[in-house]
Amino acid sequence: MKALVQEGDGSADVLHVREISRPALAAGRVLVKVRAASVNALDWHSVHGGTMLRIASKVMRSKSEPVRGVDVAGYVEAVGENVTLFKPGDEVFGSAPASFAEYASGREDRLAQKPRNVSFEQAAAVGVAGYTALQGLRDIAGVRSGQRVLVHGAGGGVGTFSVQIAKALGAHVTAVTGENKVDIVRSLGADEVIDYTKEDFTQRPARFDVVFDVAATRSIGSLRRVLLPGGVLVLVGADKRGGVAIFGRILSAIVRSRALRQRVRFFVAHNDQKDLFFLRDLLESGQLTPRIDRTYPLSEGAEAVRYLGTGQARAKVVITI
Repeated sequence: MKALVQEGDGSADVLHVREISRPALAAGRVLVKVRAASVNALDWHSVHGGTMLRIASKVMRSKSEPVRGVDVAGYVEAVGENVTLFKPGDEVFGSAPASFAEYASGREDRLAQKPRNVSFEQAAAVGVAGYTALQGLRDIAGVRSGQRVLVHGAGGGVGTFSVQIAKALGAHVTAVTGENKVDIVRSLGADEVIDYTKEDFTQRPARFDVVFDVAATRSIGSLRRVLLPGGVLVLVGADKRGGVAIFGRILSAIVRSRALRQRVRFFVAHNDQKDLFFLRDLLESGQLTPRIDRTYPLSEGAEAVRYLGTGQARAKVVITI
């Protein structure tokens, strides 16, 4: 099969389409004929590498995988022993490692039937961004109906999901984004949209129950100042300076949360089939509609990763196969 293989690191130039072996079919796994796979920030960071990323990979004992991608949507090609939820021909979406390829192998408990009212490209966009928005807002921040939520960095992949999911949870949503993303964010149903190039939202008198920070371009102190007493700041974005700065921001959040007992939380989303089913219900009801900025064929996958890294992507970037 054809796959987008990483050969070295440093830039998207190390990504090349190669012929590699199709994944072996194992017990409890599903072989997916990939139709679409979305690009996430982790793909960009993995391609660019660096000492800190290598250290983190060793600490987390991450398996070395030359094919990037994890979000997937496509058809079930075959199922392994003990798989009961799917059969060949089913349309599925969810997570499968090495999804920038014609075929990917995913665990049965990390996939779900694709809703008929969304395209493969839209379904592929859900995975990481959907989990991050849902788990961060519902589970970490505890968003409830009637609360005021500010989404900082609302125009990207996670941000566009966050605005819609916060609305689905019943919140009043203020979305902060850049000038070229205002229109798409407004179309998501945000109650108020702030263009940060024209106004500093931290200087407004408004205060919020939850600040959901996807952008990671403002200090933790400045973000906390716009919280109501008892409010919570959730950090989901990686510091745009990269390297040591990423880990410094995480450490600061941990210290503030534990030592200073401030309501600052950092978390990393995880695969949960129940949450995938929850997201599927939102898709089917029309409360969640994945937005896609650009799609690239597999042959131009390197450009997809490169474009995501510019920070200019409006919503999601998807590779089609």
